[in-house]
Amino acid sequence: MKNKTLAAWLAFVGGPLGLHRFYLHGLTDMLGWLLPIPTALGLYGIQRVQQFGQDDQYSWFLIPLLGFTIAGCALRGILYGLQTPERWNARYNPSAPEQAAAGQTRWLTIGAIVVSLLMGTTVLMASIAFSFQRYFEYQIEEARKISQ
Repeated sequence: MKNKTLAAWLAFVGGPLGLHRFYLHGLTDMLGWLLPIPTALGLYGIQRVQQFGQDDQYSWFLIPLLGFTIAGCALRGILYGLQTPERWNARYNPSAPEQAAAGQTRWLTIGAIVVSLLMGTTVLMASIAFSFQRYFEYQIEEARKISQ
């Protein structure tokens, strides 16, 4: 039986690697195998910043991919945690009764929701701020080059 609490925590902690998808849908899940791609690209963007500095244009495109992936997985963890036991068990445990223990919301489930909400929101806002800051700094630099 698929446990809602475990799925919510996997979405938050291992979501960018697709762990929650593999837990719920098996190793043949295509989205689970695709999730590490934007994660790896975002990590590559961080490596580029360390190597080439903050003025690297590719990094301000790549780093938000990591942030948006983390935020999306945190949102998925919230959605898992907020599902009713009936809906959870109907979807992921179809042979179990509607009120099976695997679909119940417990304190650890609520903890996963709260942590996912806090961290997901923080990462999303930081990614948006980073993207806009880099974009507008780039526009200012281009305007200076044209005016000179």
